[in-house]
Amino acid sequence: MRKLCGFAFVLTLIVVVLGAWTRLTDAGLGCPDWPGCYGFHYVPATPGEHALAAERFPAAPLEVTKARNEMIHRHAAGTLGLTILLMALCSFKCVYRSYRWPVLILLVLVLVQATLGMLTVTLNLMPFVVMGHLLGGFTILSLLFWLWCRHRAYSGPRPEVGGLAGVFRLALAALILQIALGGWTAANYAAMACTELPVCQGDWLGQWQWSAFHPHGMPAETYQYGVLSQQERATIHAAHRLWAVFTAGILLTLAWRLNGRPGLRGFGRAIGLMVLLQLALGVANVMLHLPLWVAVAHNGGAAVLLLMLTGTGERLGRFREAKWQEAWHCPQREYESGGTISH
Repeated sequence: MRKLCGFAFVLTLIVVVLGAWTRLTDAGLGCPDWPGCYGFHYVPATPGEHALAAERFPAAPLEVTKARNEMIHRHAAGTLGLTILLMALCSFKCVYRSYRWPVLILLVLVLVQATLGMLTVTLNLMPFVVMGHLLGGFTILSLLFWLWCRHRAYSGPRPEVGGLAGVFRLALAALILQIALGGWTAANYAAMACTELPVCQGDWLGQWQWSAFHPHGMPAETYQYGVLSQQERATIHAAHRLWAVFTAGILLTLAWRLNGRPGLRGFGRAIGLMVLLQLALGVANVMLHLPLWVAVAHNGGAAVLLLMLTGTGERLGRFREAKWQEAWHCPQREYESGGTISH
């Protein structure tokens, strides 16, 4: 069961990266229908299939490369759904009952994620739905990693973790909000709204537009390539940058605190290095005008940071459980007679 969980985790990571690739290659509407593609279960390949696709969807001309990117993502996501369904069925065996509730939650999340995937297409890339789809993928990824770590044996040191819980929660909340802002930036095509560093298009504070964060966005027939004004996109981009600075500060503080605790030093060093790499990728996206591989790596870096915090949280929870068990277990007391009594 743990091997199946590990396979599902790796597959989810691939699906998340493929989702970023699909979005960044503007292939979100590469297939205008769902779950098929122009009425087929595969990408139309022959001239006859191309003609039939044009007849079925005259307003959405077939672009084979975009359709292929979209269908690869869908097939990978479908395989993941079947894997988690298999895990859910296996969890009803008594030997796997410790997996049952987390896996059932995962199954519900997959069904919600599939619905969001459908709505992404049928609502023509509505930003709120696109961002929700991204967050759903990250949630499934982190939950699978937590489940895999939870059933992994650990025999290392168990240090005191007092004072870490507050910093960890703040770091996790900041990172989740930063990922959401990154999803909102991508969904509204605001990644290149600011092409300067460290400022953003001159007097960006004077041009701040709170309407950029309206949950439904501007009504439109299609949201592909964005429908917000330049000022609104610059506002989204600037918000993502500003919160990135705050998030990096909190994560580096957490990394420094973890580095001083045995059993957690590896997480601290990994988080610190990943934060610096993620900042560098963000700068490269702006300076190099959003090259595809850098943008995909930036999306993957956010996923890796979330996984590092997930692993840290699982380890902290394990240490706290061990401390509670020690607190409730009274050691044997020695008496003058030489015997011992266990309380």
